[in-house]
Amino acid sequence: MTEKLSKEDGALLLELARENILCELGKKNDNLTVLKTKVSTRVLKENRGTFVSLHKKGGLRGCIGNIEPVKTILQGVMDNAKHAAFNDSRFSPLSYKELENTTIEVSILTPPKKLDYTDADDLMAKIRPGIDGVIIKKHYHSATFLPQVWEQLKNPRAFLDQLCMKAGLSQEEWESGDLSVSTYQVQLFEENQ
Repeated sequence: MTEKLSKEDGALLLELARENILCELGKKNDNLTVLKTKVSTRVLKENRGTFVSLHKKGGLRGCIGNIEPVKTILQGVMDNAKHAAFNDSRFSPLSYKELENTTIEVSILTPPKKLDYTDADDLMAKIRPGIDGVIIKKHYHSATFLPQVWEQLKNPRAFLDQLCMKAGLSQEEWESGDLSVSTYQVQLFEENQ
């Protein structure tokens, strides 16, 4: 079982994400260094998948992450905060003025597990809306939706349709039964809005 982070750990990660973005915007201060020294828990030094999402006025403003546990939680959150703010190809780089009205969300992922299913109905029955993040793969196409996406796409059919389109596949590709599907869960931390 993957260990959960405390609320204090989550608050620290949110602060580090914001400070790292400020640092990239040229607003250098000692707060980032001070915050890093507070990272002493084993959990924050553990390698895990992480995502950082930025929201502005309720809409997505950037989201970057890594599913696989290739970095420590600390390094993953710091890197993904910077990339979500400045390198998400769907958005222009975040400005200092925008950051004031932008809230940060950090997702800490459990390791993905392959989901075995027999057909489209079985797949829809096995994914858990609001709980599972879903990864699909077919040849060189792949995509994921974090569990938070269920808030906008509550219907499993619509969720899978949009996920296939995100992967560059036809909307109904999941119905063919030949996608590789994995699921994961997240522990979510959000700044107060």
